Amino acid sequence: MSPVKAVVFDMYETLVSNPEESWIDLFGVICRAQSLPVDPPTLYRRWKALEVNFRRVRLNLEEPEKSPPFKSYETAWRDCFVQVFSDMGLTGDPGAAAKAAIGSMGVREPFEETVSSVDALQRRWVTAVLSNADDDYLLPQLERLGLSFPVVLSSEMVAAYKPHPGPFRRVLKELGMTSNQVVYVGDNPFDDVKGAKGVGMGAVWINRHGKELGQGVPPPDYEIRSLTELEQILERWN
Repeated sequence: MSPVKAVVFDMYETLVSNPEESWIDLFGVICRAQSLPVDPPTLYRRWKALEVNFRRVRLNLEEPEKSPPFKSYETAWRDCFVQVFSDMGLTGDPGAAAKAAIGSMGVREPFEETVSSVDALQRRWVTAVLSNADDDYLLPQLERLGLSFPVVLSSEMVAAYKPHPGPFRRVLKELGMTSNQVVYVGDNPFDDVKGAKGVGMGAVWINRHGKELGQGVPPPDYEIRSLTELEQILERWN
């Protein structure tokens, strides 16, 4: 690999946390706002099963051109609320619930080392963000971090979700670099490691919780537990 010139970050569970507890809290807010007679964790888990299925079917990696038409998260989440409200016999407002989810995702907390680590890296390398996210929560989330990235791309901007090669190729084009000059850092083996390696980028898997890599995913170039490890890895790469 050529010397690294740029580092591209995933957002959620890489730079900021996205714990299940925050989602359950959100569903409590939704239930109270809409006077839904249901236990919030129960509603969340029923909804989440539908949302996971959306993630499973939204992309045909073998034949990407045969993938379903792109849906933003807000649209997909609203569809999931429509279905779960119907399944559970609830009279609710799916659009308002999806909007609440979008708002919640814009105020996730950064990991303790995020700001200082990214700031240190930006003194030596070009940085960017590429996230499976809607603009309506990714951009406010970045503003809350107080960090500026010269390139920011969402799945909504590209109309494709990682690990589709399109988002990764787009970020390379925006950076004006070749794949062997760029390292991608993300927490999801399938979306991040597989996607980055698929276009020839270096891949660092940030595995904060000691998960297994899983089958069908190429090994990352490096595995880390904290962003504080990244600078030394990039120096070794060079």
